[in-house]
Amino acid sequence: MKFDNDPRVVMTLDAGGTNFVFSAIRGNQELLEPITLSSHADDLPRSLETLVAGFSQVRQRLAQQPAALSFAFPAPADYPAGIIGNTPNLPAFRGGVALGPMLREKFQLPVFINNDGDLFAYGEAICGFLPEVNEKLRAGGSGKQYQNLFGITLGTGFGGGIVRRGELFIGDNSAAGEIWLLRNKLYNRCFAEEGASIRAVQRVYLEHARVKPAEVPTPKEIYHYACGSAAGDREAAIRAFEEMGETVGDALANAITLIDGLVVIGGGLSAAAELFLPRLVEEFNGTLESLAGGRVDRTEVKAFNLEDEAQLRAFIRGDARQIAVPGSDQKVFYDPLKRIGVGRSRLGTSRAVSIGAYAFALHNLDRPAGG
Repeated sequence: MKFDNDPRVVMTLDAGGTNFVFSAIRGNQELLEPITLSSHADDLPRSLETLVAGFSQVRQRLAQQPAALSFAFPAPADYPAGIIGNTPNLPAFRGGVALGPMLREKFQLPVFINNDGDLFAYGEAICGFLPEVNEKLRAGGSGKQYQNLFGITLGTGFGGGIVRRGELFIGDNSAAGEIWLLRNKLYNRCFAEEGASIRAVQRVYLEHARVKPAEVPTPKEIYHYACGSAAGDREAAIRAFEEMGETVGDALANAITLIDGLVVIGGGLSAAAELFLPRLVEEFNGTLESLAGGRVDRTEVKAFNLEDEAQLRAFIRGDARQIAVPGSDQKVFYDPLKRIGVGRSRLGTSRAVSIGAYAFALHNLDRPAGG
């Protein structure tokens, strides 16, 4: 599932509530300077005109005919059908807009639309976090290799995507990987995103620092307070990121119990990983109580922080051994340490989404008819 040398070009889009950013990818590389246009989020005719204009400008700058359009668009949506639903950041699309069919008719090209969390995970599975971890395992002499990946994005929201054996798993209703709707451990009447987003970091800082609501700093400023590189309430800043780590760790423990794969973290808040990743992994590796008073491990697998050198070495080493085959002089390899690794994006969130969109389009173009 690598397209590093593929000659086909795919036109791409990063769709946000403020701007649409258009580009084109070939061989997993961006071909031109991105084109940024206002999304006109409240005006459907102007927003649709902008989409057509942006892709038209990209097409005019390309030296070859593109093979497809492939891009991320905010949920909810029926992505296989190309129909956008009631997305909060682009209210003009409420009620259902057949965006994919419109663009397919306009440009006479296949059109693939998906969620940014899904495409982020796919990009990291294609040529980012997943292959890097597997290469480190091979270089370290481990026989273990991973085929499954759960990608999350932490920023304005809490997004997720699942890749299973090279395939993006979107579910029967284009609703797989929606980790943001898991129950919030710390506020159990709320959903997880309330504790795993920009607003969550700001809320917790505000609760514990002596500042007015109108003066709440940005997450970047809170990060610098926590690191001691700027003047602010350091204790409140550290607590804000640690509480997010606890919330995300609990949500991931629930998700990985069903998925059993590596975890990669992207989004703007991933830049503060050193502040929340230790708490996230600690929560993941916690325990649960039984009604009889005993305790069990939170999951069947142990999580390792792959941004920590000591934990990375332990992850690669595992618990490898040779065991005898009963009634034979043969021995077989056995590693009883069930484990997953958690780490930051290796591509950067935006590039991972673009590569995911590119690979998703080519993978579907190459799929046998009816497959």
